[in-house]
Amino acid sequence: MVVDPQTQLDRSADVSPFRRQIQPVLFLAVIFFVNFTARIILAPLLPTIEADLGIRHSMAGSFFFLISAGYFTSLLGSGFFSVHFTHRTVIVVSVACVGLGLLAISLAKSIWGIRLGLLIMGAAAGLYIPSAIATITSLTDKDHWGKAMGVHELAPNLAFLVAPALAELLLKWFTWRSALGVLGVSAIVISSAFALYGRGGAFHGEAPSSGSFGVLLRTPSFWLVLWLFGLGVSSTLGVFTMLPLYLVSERGMEQAWANSLLALSRAPGPVLALAGGWASDKLGAKLTMALSLLISGSATLSLGLVPDAWLWAVLFIQPLVAVCFFPAGFATLARIAPAGGRNLAVSLVTPCGFVLGGGAVPTFIGMMGDAGLFSWGFVLVGLLLLLGAGLALTLKVSNSS
Repeated sequence: MVVDPQTQLDRSADVSPFRRQIQPVLFLAVIFFVNFTARIILAPLLPTIEADLGIRHSMAGSFFFLISAGYFTSLLGSGFFSVHFTHRTVIVVSVACVGLGLLAISLAKSIWGIRLGLLIMGAAAGLYIPSAIATITSLTDKDHWGKAMGVHELAPNLAFLVAPALAELLLKWFTWRSALGVLGVSAIVISSAFALYGRGGAFHGEAPSSGSFGVLLRTPSFWLVLWLFGLGVSSTLGVFTMLPLYLVSERGMEQAWANSLLALSRAPGPVLALAGGWASDKLGAKLTMALSLLISGSATLSLGLVPDAWLWAVLFIQPLVAVCFFPAGFATLARIAPAGGRNLAVSLVTPCGFVLGGGAVPTFIGMMGDAGLFSWGFVLVGLLLLLGAGLALTLKVSNSS
């Protein structure tokens, strides 16, 4: 079939330049930055928290499992929540409650109080991402979804860069509890700003009981993407959360130096997140995800094997390509889900990914540390990521949705 060149020009004219659509996406990226920083700030604080509370590596790692458990629960229920409230309202409530959760943790007097605060904070954070993805895809043309997700993914990558440096800065003047309190107040301020000045999200989501739910469950690609998201989270959040503790307790680094290296190694992340969005649009989601898991898996494995003299190099290589996974992953979810059920797809895939990668993996690595096998925890996680690279190549994604 011959396509009329004029028809192609007309279609191109219907797509607005991305620069005209980027402003509200940037605002959401700021919110995501605060949301994500709240969930990972414990990692660079963990050696201090562990010493202050007198807990073992496995219990320290389980803190991230509690955050992920709360995240899992609220993400699964976010579809019901967004039926009754607009996505905009959900976003405002989410970030405000993240701030309140951080304040509760900072004031907790017992380990059980801290655990409860972590669950609450994780649950509040989990409400954000499905409504954010639905809002972003409504604010941007489909041809720009990969780039829009890349801009949004600047947030966690900036958080990975800023969190270690912020933790060290705050610890110079405050306790770890006060550091969490400062971040909690910041989250409440950002929530108020979006309520007053934010754009988009003035519509409701679909209930999980709708036809979209059944369509998703009958889609083989959906289940594969669910597993791949777990591996993607493992390569970024799962590794990051336990690295400071590993570097200090196993490799003998000073905490300040370990956090400085961790921050510097994440410096290219924001640029590479944008590159991941570009790669998703140009190279395809399947190849982008496979390459990300292949390279990050090899580097994660090496974290447990290389001698101290070479460790710094692996620390810089490991996160470079791992961050490219998520723009491709979210763009894939947007394509395999029906238009009205994209928030449902995110609310099903993301919690499972975070329970595996952001909860089970840190806990597993901590247990390996208690057994005197800290290094092998990273080796086994790296092998899982290499397996995922092969699975990503079997993914089938439609170009129309």
